[in-house]
Amino acid sequence: MKIVINSIRFNRSLVDGPGVRTVLFLQGCDIRCAGCQNSSAWEIADGIQTDTSELAALLKKDCINKKLTISGGEPLMQAAAVYDLICKLEDFDTALYTGHEKEDVPQDILNKIRYLKTGKFIAKQRTTIMPYVGSTNQQFEEVNHAQQR
Repeated sequence: MKIVINSIRFNRSLVDGPGVRTVLFLQGCDIRCAGCQNSSAWEIADGIQTDTSELAALLKKDCINKKLTISGGEPLMQAAAVYDLICKLEDFDTALYTGHEKEDVPQDILNKIRYLKTGKFIAKQRTTIMPYVGSTNQQFEEVNHAQQR
């Protein structure tokens, strides 16, 4: 299955979920929040198309601690491909960052991830003291415990 990515930051993030995480930035966004830090990921046509099997193989090889955050752009624009990818990464500790609300996340994805960040970024509510979110309206939660995935 095809997926369109913007970039991958291997094993360097401390702010995109618990632990030192690899962050996969997907391309394409249907929300386009004012003040977005990833506006270069808005246009899906500007991304790099790859196969979820190839991407999973790369992540298994180079994400040494198996802690992955899928961000964007907006990952839910490619929900079927995201689900296919996370199914190929069953033993990963996966977080999904979406600007949509929890009820918009497909249940099959919710069942496969450990953490979820929801809510549109609102520049007037920007925060640097709440962990793992950019504005105070956003929520970060553990949706599945590690042993239940």
